Amino acid sequence: MSLKNLLLAYSGEASFASSLAHAIRLARHHDAWITAIMRNGPSYIDRYGAGLTDALRAQLLSSEEADVKTAVTLFRDAVGAAGLDHRAEFLLPDQTGGLRPSEMARHYDLVITGPQSDLPGEEHHAASPDLIALRSGRPVVVVPGGYDAATLTDHVLVAWDDKRSVARALGDAMGILEGKRQATILTVGGARPATPADGGIMRHLERHGIAAQHLHKTHRGRNVASVIKDTADEVGAGLIVMGAYEHSKLTQDLFGGVTHEVIRTTRVPVFMSH
Repeated sequence: MSLKNLLLAYSGEASFASSLAHAIRLARHHDAWITAIMRNGPSYIDRYGAGLTDALRAQLLSSEEADVKTAVTLFRDAVGAAGLDHRAEFLLPDQTGGLRPSEMARHYDLVITGPQSDLPGEEHHAASPDLIALRSGRPVVVVPGGYDAATLTDHVLVAWDDKRSVARALGDAMGILEGKRQATILTVGGARPATPADGGIMRHLERHGIAAQHLHKTHRGRNVASVIKDTADEVGAGLIVMGAYEHSKLTQDLFGGVTHEVIRTTRVPVFMSH
Protein backbone atom coordinates (compact mmCIF):
# COMPACT_ATOMS: atom_id res chain seq x y z
CA MET A 1 0.00 0.00 0.00
CA SER A 2 1.36 3.40 -0.97
CA LEU A 3 1.52 5.82 1.95
CA LYS A 4 0.68 9.34 0.80
CA ASN A 5 -1.92 10.59 3.28
CA LEU A 6 -1.07 10.33 6.99
CA LEU A 7 -3.27 11.21 9.96
CA LEU A 8 -1.50 12.20 13.18
CA ALA A 9 -3.89 11.80 16.11
CA TYR A 10 -2.98 13.61 19.33
CA SER A 11 -2.87 11.12 22.21
CA GLY A 12 -1.71 13.30 25.09
CA GLU A 13 1.09 15.73 25.81
CA ALA A 14 3.53 13.05 27.02
CA SER A 15 3.59 11.14 23.73
CA PHE A 16 2.74 13.76 21.10
CA ALA A 17 6.33 14.80 20.39
CA SER A 18 7.35 11.17 19.74
CA SER A 19 4.41 10.38 17.46
CA LEU A 20 4.91 13.69 15.62
CA ALA A 21 8.60 12.94 15.02
CA HIS A 22 7.74 9.48 13.69
CA ALA A 23 5.03 10.89 11.41
CA ILE A 24 7.60 13.29 9.98
CA ARG A 25 10.05 10.43 9.33
CA LEU A 26 7.32 8.51 7.49
CA ALA A 27 6.20 11.57 5.51
CA ARG A 28 9.73 12.33 4.36
CA HIS A 29 10.41 8.71 3.40
CA HIS A 30 7.15 8.25 1.48
CA ASP A 31 6.77 11.82 0.20
CA ALA A 32 3.45 11.99 2.04
CA TRP A 33 1.16 14.62 3.56
CA ILE A 34 0.46 14.90 7.30
CA THR A 35 -2.82 16.05 8.84
CA ALA A 36 -2.91 16.43 12.62
CA ILE A 37 -6.05 16.39 14.76
CA MET A 38 -6.66 16.98 18.45
CA ARG A 39 -10.03 15.82 19.66
CA ASN A 40 -11.39 12.49 20.94
CA GLY A 41 -14.95 13.54 21.56
CA PRO A 42 -16.84 16.40 23.21
CA SER A 43 -14.91 18.57 25.65
CA TYR A 44 -15.95 19.11 29.25
CA ILE A 45 -17.53 22.39 28.16
CA ASP A 46 -19.57 20.61 25.49
CA ARG A 47 -20.65 17.85 27.85
CA TYR A 48 -21.31 19.77 31.04
CA GLY A 49 -21.71 23.35 29.82
CA ALA A 50 -25.24 23.76 31.16
CA GLY A 51 -24.13 23.02 34.72
CA LEU A 52 -20.98 25.16 34.77
CA THR A 53 -20.61 28.53 36.36
CA ASP A 54 -19.36 31.35 34.17
CA ALA A 55 -16.06 31.40 36.07
CA LEU A 56 -15.48 27.66 35.70
CA ARG A 57 -16.48 27.75 32.03
CA ALA A 58 -13.96 30.52 31.38
CA GLN A 59 -11.24 28.61 33.26
CA LEU A 60 -11.85 25.39 31.30
CA LEU A 61 -11.97 27.27 28.00
CA SER A 62 -8.69 29.03 28.76
CA SER A 63 -7.04 25.71 29.71
CA GLU A 64 -8.27 24.01 26.54
CA GLU A 65 -7.12 26.86 24.32
CA ALA A 66 -3.68 26.72 25.95
CA ASP A 67 -3.43 22.96 25.34
CA VAL A 68 -4.36 23.37 21.69
CA LYS A 69 -1.96 26.27 21.21
CA THR A 70 0.91 24.26 22.69
CA ALA A 71 0.24 21.29 20.39
CA VAL A 72 -0.17 23.46 17.29
CA THR A 73 3.06 25.34 18.01
CA LEU A 74 4.99 22.09 18.48
CA PHE A 75 3.53 20.70 15.25
CA ARG A 76 4.25 23.76 13.14
CA ASP A 77 7.78 24.14 14.48
CA ALA A 78 8.57 20.47 13.82
CA VAL A 79 7.17 20.26 10.29
CA GLY A 80 8.76 23.60 9.44
CA ALA A 81 12.16 22.39 10.60
CA ALA A 82 11.69 19.25 8.49
CA GLY A 83 10.78 21.30 5.42
CA LEU A 84 7.29 19.79 5.32
CA ASP A 85 5.16 22.82 6.14
CA HIS A 86 3.78 22.84 2.56
CA ARG A 87 2.51 19.26 3.06
CA ALA A 88 1.25 19.49 6.64
CA GLU A 89 -1.82 20.90 8.35
CA PHE A 90 -3.28 20.93 11.84
CA LEU A 91 -7.07 20.76 11.98
CA LEU A 92 -8.32 22.55 15.08
CA PRO A 93 -11.06 20.92 17.16
CA ASP A 94 -13.75 23.24 15.78
CA GLN A 95 -12.72 22.30 12.22
CA THR A 96 -13.31 18.56 12.51
CA GLY A 97 -17.09 18.87 12.65
CA GLY A 98 -17.49 16.65 15.68
CA LEU A 99 -15.93 13.63 13.95
CA ARG A 100 -13.95 11.27 16.14
CA PRO A 101 -10.45 10.11 15.12
CA SER A 102 -11.80 6.68 14.10
CA GLU A 103 -14.22 8.35 11.68
CA MET A 104 -11.63 10.72 10.21
CA ALA A 105 -9.11 7.89 9.89
CA ARG A 106 -11.15 6.31 7.09
CA HIS A 107 -10.01 9.13 4.80
CA TYR A 108 -6.28 8.35 5.28
CA ASP A 109 -3.74 5.65 4.48
CA LEU A 110 -2.34 5.34 7.99
CA VAL A 111 -2.86 6.75 11.48
CA ILE A 112 0.11 7.64 13.71
CA THR A 113 -0.60 8.15 17.39
CA GLY A 114 0.68 7.28 20.86
CA PRO A 115 -0.65 5.31 23.82
CA GLN A 116 -3.78 7.02 25.10
CA SER A 117 -3.16 9.42 27.95
CA ASP A 118 -4.89 8.69 31.25
CA LEU A 119 -4.07 12.08 32.75
CA PRO A 120 -7.04 14.05 34.12
CA GLY A 121 -8.16 16.71 31.69
CA GLU A 122 -6.74 15.02 28.57
CA GLU A 123 -9.50 12.46 27.98
CA HIS A 124 -11.33 14.44 25.32
CA HIS A 125 -8.07 15.40 23.58
CA ALA A 126 -6.30 12.04 23.65
CA ALA A 127 -7.09 9.56 20.88
CA SER A 128 -7.48 5.89 21.71
CA PRO A 129 -5.33 3.82 19.31
CA ASP A 130 -7.18 0.59 20.00
CA LEU A 131 -10.55 2.13 19.19
CA ILE A 132 -9.17 3.75 16.03
CA ALA A 133 -7.90 0.37 14.82
CA LEU A 134 -11.15 -1.35 15.81
CA ARG A 135 -13.58 1.16 14.29
CA SER A 136 -11.82 2.83 11.38
CA GLY A 137 -10.79 -0.03 9.11
CA ARG A 138 -7.39 1.64 8.76
CA PRO A 139 -3.97 0.61 10.12
CA VAL A 140 -2.52 2.40 13.13
CA VAL A 141 1.07 2.95 14.25
CA VAL A 142 1.37 3.50 18.00
CA VAL A 143 4.58 5.29 19.00
CA PRO A 144 5.65 5.01 22.65
CA GLY A 145 6.33 8.20 24.57
CA GLY A 146 10.02 9.07 24.62
CA TYR A 147 10.76 7.04 21.49
CA ASP A 148 13.50 8.65 19.43
CA ALA A 149 15.19 7.34 16.31
CA ALA A 150 17.21 9.15 13.70
CA THR A 151 15.80 7.05 10.84
CA LEU A 152 13.10 4.49 10.11
CA THR A 153 14.05 0.96 11.11
CA ASP A 154 15.32 -1.65 8.66
CA HIS A 155 14.26 -4.60 10.85
CA VAL A 156 10.62 -5.45 11.51
CA LEU A 157 9.21 -8.06 13.89
CA VAL A 158 5.92 -9.68 12.82
CA ALA A 159 3.99 -11.34 15.67
CA TRP A 160 2.46 -14.12 13.58
CA ASP A 161 -0.34 -16.38 14.84
CA ASP A 162 -1.84 -17.19 11.41
CA LYS A 163 -5.11 -15.44 12.29
CA ARG A 164 -7.15 -12.96 10.30
CA SER A 165 -6.09 -9.78 12.08
CA VAL A 166 -2.34 -10.29 11.71
CA ALA A 167 -2.79 -11.28 8.06
CA ARG A 168 -4.63 -7.98 7.60
CA ALA A 169 -1.92 -6.08 9.49
CA LEU A 170 0.85 -7.62 7.41
CA GLY A 171 -0.98 -6.80 4.19
CA ASP A 172 -1.52 -3.22 5.34
CA ALA A 173 2.15 -2.96 6.32
CA MET A 174 3.62 -4.08 2.99
CA GLY A 175 4.16 -0.49 1.90
CA ILE A 176 6.43 -0.12 4.94
CA LEU A 177 7.97 -3.60 4.82
CA GLU A 178 9.08 -3.62 1.19
CA GLY A 179 12.63 -2.40 0.94
CA LYS A 180 13.50 -3.41 4.52
CA ARG A 181 16.66 -5.42 5.03
CA GLN A 182 15.13 -7.93 7.40
CA ALA A 183 11.89 -9.19 8.90
CA THR A 184 11.62 -11.61 11.80
CA ILE A 185 8.48 -13.75 11.92
CA LEU A 186 7.79 -14.63 15.54
CA THR A 187 5.49 -17.46 16.59
CA VAL A 188 4.78 -18.15 20.25
CA GLY A 189 3.48 -21.35 21.83
CA GLY A 190 4.27 -24.94 22.73
CA ALA A 191 5.01 -26.75 19.47
CA ARG A 192 6.72 -25.08 16.54
CA PRO A 193 4.13 -24.69 13.73
CA ALA A 194 4.63 -26.81 10.62
CA THR A 195 5.57 -25.06 7.37
CA PRO A 196 2.52 -24.96 5.05
CA ALA A 197 2.75 -26.79 1.72
CA ASP A 198 2.74 -23.47 -0.17
CA GLY A 199 5.65 -22.07 1.82
CA GLY A 200 3.39 -19.92 3.94
CA ILE A 201 4.18 -16.42 5.10
CA MET A 202 7.94 -16.88 4.64
CA ARG A 203 7.62 -17.45 0.89
CA HIS A 204 5.08 -14.64 0.66
CA LEU A 205 7.63 -12.19 2.09
CA GLU A 206 10.41 -13.63 -0.07
CA ARG A 207 8.35 -12.94 -3.18
CA HIS A 208 8.03 -9.34 -2.06
CA GLY A 209 11.81 -9.13 -1.83
CA ILE A 210 11.91 -9.18 1.98
CA ALA A 211 14.56 -11.32 3.69
CA ALA A 212 12.84 -13.07 6.60
CA GLN A 213 13.78 -15.40 9.41
CA HIS A 214 11.41 -17.42 11.56
CA LEU A 215 11.80 -17.56 15.33
CA HIS A 216 9.61 -19.72 17.54
CA LYS A 217 9.48 -18.96 21.25
CA THR A 218 7.85 -20.77 24.14
CA HIS A 219 6.25 -18.88 27.01
CA ARG A 220 8.59 -20.09 29.79
CA GLY A 221 6.53 -18.39 32.46
CA ARG A 222 6.01 -15.18 30.47
CA ASN A 223 2.86 -13.94 28.80
CA VAL A 224 2.69 -13.57 25.02
CA ALA A 225 3.04 -9.77 25.14
CA SER A 226 6.29 -10.04 27.09
CA VAL A 227 7.68 -12.58 24.62
CA ILE A 228 6.85 -10.25 21.71
CA LYS A 229 8.42 -7.11 23.14
CA ASP A 230 11.45 -8.96 24.56
CA THR A 231 12.09 -10.65 21.21
CA ALA A 232 11.91 -7.29 19.43
CA ASP A 233 14.67 -6.08 21.76
CA GLU A 234 16.73 -9.26 21.27
CA VAL A 235 16.76 -9.14 17.46
CA GLY A 236 17.02 -5.34 17.24
CA ALA A 237 13.65 -4.83 15.55
CA GLY A 238 12.50 -1.21 15.46
CA LEU A 239 8.87 -1.93 14.56
CA ILE A 240 6.38 -4.58 15.68
CA VAL A 241 3.61 -5.62 13.27
CA MET A 242 0.67 -7.41 14.86
CA GLY A 243 -3.06 -7.92 14.64
CA ALA A 244 -5.46 -6.24 17.03
CA TYR A 245 -8.33 -7.63 19.07
CA GLU A 246 -9.27 -11.09 17.93
CA HIS A 247 -11.70 -10.94 20.86
CA SER A 248 -14.13 -8.14 21.62
CA LYS A 249 -12.91 -4.76 22.83
CA LEU A 250 -15.00 -5.25 25.99
CA THR A 251 -13.17 -8.50 26.75
CA GLN A 252 -9.84 -6.75 26.19
CA ASP A 253 -10.79 -3.95 28.59
CA LEU A 254 -12.04 -6.32 31.27
CA PHE A 255 -9.36 -8.97 31.15
CA GLY A 256 -6.48 -7.38 29.28
CA GLY A 257 -4.99 -8.74 26.10
CA VAL A 258 -1.86 -9.11 24.02
CA THR A 259 -2.48 -6.03 21.90
CA HIS A 260 -3.19 -3.75 24.84
CA GLU A 261 -0.20 -5.01 26.82
CA VAL A 262 2.25 -4.66 23.91
CA ILE A 263 1.07 -1.10 23.23
CA ARG A 264 1.37 -0.21 26.91
CA THR A 265 4.87 -1.61 27.46
CA THR A 266 6.76 -1.70 24.15
CA ARG A 267 9.85 0.40 23.55
CA VAL A 268 9.38 0.58 19.76
CA PRO A 269 6.43 1.56 17.53
CA VAL A 270 3.64 -0.97 16.96
CA PHE A 271 1.85 -1.28 13.59
CA MET A 272 -1.57 -2.88 13.99
CA SER A 273 -4.80 -3.49 12.09
CA HIS A 274 -8.11 -5.08 12.98
